[in-house]
Amino acid sequence: MTGAAGADEGLFGLDELAAAAAPPTAGRTFRDGPEARRILRITEIHAEPAAADSLRGRQILARFPGARVVPVASHWRIPDLHGNAGNVDRWVRVKSGTLVLGERASFPVRPNGRSADWIAPGLSNGCALACAYCYVPRRKGHANPITVFTNTERVLAALGRHIAAAGPKTEPNQCDPDAWVYDIGENGDCSVDDLISENTADLIRAFRKWPTAKASFATKFVNPDLLALDPRGRTRVRFSVMPPEDSRLLDLRTSPVRARLEAAADFLDAGYEVHFNLSPVVLREGWERAWGELLGAMDDLLPRRVKDQAAAEVILLTHNRELHEVNLGWHPRAEDVLWRPDLQEPKRSQNGAVNVRYRPGPKAAAVAAVRALVAARAPWLRIRYAF
Repeated sequence: MTGAAGADEGLFGLDELAAAAAPPTAGRTFRDGPEARRILRITEIHAEPAAADSLRGRQILARFPGARVVPVASHWRIPDLHGNAGNVDRWVRVKSGTLVLGERASFPVRPNGRSADWIAPGLSNGCALACAYCYVPRRKGHANPITVFTNTERVLAALGRHIAAAGPKTEPNQCDPDAWVYDIGENGDCSVDDLISENTADLIRAFRKWPTAKASFATKFVNPDLLALDPRGRTRVRFSVMPPEDSRLLDLRTSPVRARLEAAADFLDAGYEVHFNLSPVVLREGWERAWGELLGAMDDLLPRRVKDQAAAEVILLTHNRELHEVNLGWHPRAEDVLWRPDLQEPKRSQNGAVNVRYRPGPKAAAVAAVRALVAARAPWLRIRYAF
């Protein structure tokens, strides 16, 4: 640890790393309220011994004192959890009641170029929300609760080294004109993670000290506690939205779409940059009408100050046969619109996984239709990319 932190001296040194591992922020209110308790009712924690013994791990265990702690050798290999096909019947119950604590073993910073310049080594994997199209369960199998990584300081040190090596951004791109953008929540929802620990807060505090970089994360959950973290313009929140009728079917346990839109101004005023993900676009009967209505609602609800700085990503659905089979066990109605062999073809994703996506013809037509809808209903919304 000393060597890693020392490499960041002058950018994010030992004093800042110690501060990042400080006790939980005082004055939390939402975290202990009824909506948070609806999402998380932790009764069982599977923990690697080193993670449980760490400062962050002890803070988390103290937060859920009634939970049964089950020692595990690896957060990736828990036969009774990920390897238990019977857990599909308890998909949502596992998400709300089970937590995994582990330590990251590697700290890669991967190039992206779409949503962000770089994908940061995340501090979580999995989610307490239950979006039927989520790609994270494809690696885990029969259960997808949140795994929290407790060696926060090593992730911050790796980011500090990478940011220092990158130096200032010299040419604008579609990710950002001035800053290197790091996605800090690729495999989870940072707003939900904040209900458990200070990991999200530590990342936001760290990025406000890095003038050449900016954090970014997508969320479907409105967590007002994040408004007190003073990001100073160095964190981009991307509220993911879709037509409410799609969300009610596919975005289980998330905040209502209207609540996400209504939160945008509060987050902007609190010092965040606020963008939107139009994601995923699911091709089903009436989808163009529904997206047009959503864009019209965005135009009506969002104040001018939000519109003036907003941008969006448009992402059409990518699905997966293994996830299709899992969903049939707990939410088969979702597969009526997600699994469309008549429109889909195999696709090898950037991470090597074999998924299914819409075929080139329908996909190109859908991207063009979304662009036209944005131009007609929300012309102020700059599309950063669409695929």
